[in-house]
Amino acid sequence: MRSTDGSTTPTGAMKRPERSGRVRRFGRAERMVHRATGWLMLLCLAGAACLYLTPLAELVGRRHLVATVHEWSGICLPVPLLLGLLSADFRAELRRLNRFADYDRQWLRAVRGRRTGPRARPAGKFNAGQKIYAGWIAGAVLVMMFTGLLMWCMGFLPYISRTSAIFVHDCLAWAITVVLIGHLRKAYQDPEARLGMRTGYVSESWAARHHSRWLGEDRTDADADADADADAARTDDV
Repeated sequence: MRSTDGSTTPTGAMKRPERSGRVRRFGRAERMVHRATGWLMLLCLAGAACLYLTPLAELVGRRHLVATVHEWSGICLPVPLLLGLLSADFRAELRRLNRFADYDRQWLRAVRGRRTGPRARPAGKFNAGQKIYAGWIAGAVLVMMFTGLLMWCMGFLPYISRTSAIFVHDCLAWAITVVLIGHLRKAYQDPEARLGMRTGYVSESWAARHHSRWLGEDRTDADADADADADAARTDDV
């Protein structure tokens, strides 16, 4: 069965509306991974702020404890994602995030041209901005972990200076802070998106407005699967 452009939905994994006028957007695994990763990220950034900013450091004190919490929250950041890989639904979401379709490029052109609306900004389950954000933050976390380990275990790679690791770590930390503020701002502006992450369900009207290709591509895949199953059944009968 050939999937539509940008769709990676496994056979039979289409999410049809399960409540009146609502669509299931995220399962339990996706929501738990997002929630756990978010809390670990905030804990890591809060610890970094208390270590980096003198007024906060003086207010909080307990520098050794704060440093320990910061280090281990950073090390644990990939753990929710790794546990999420045990879920087939979560793996399917990762495949979606890793696939760019033609309409994603159209979405980016519309953003540059400041055009809005479902026709100007077509999107599947995830729009192009969300795909770029997910890829960027995943790469940034890996670099932060690597430079953090270099600072923590100075003998790990002796040919890389600790000063260089600190410089990259600090610069990337500020970049992550700015990007996360933008992420939280967009979430604050869209209560329906927050509802989808909190409960797993969104309205069909919201899905059609912000992710116009999502339900269509899932239903196309489901219809194709049904046709394939019917053809196989007729073949068996013959």
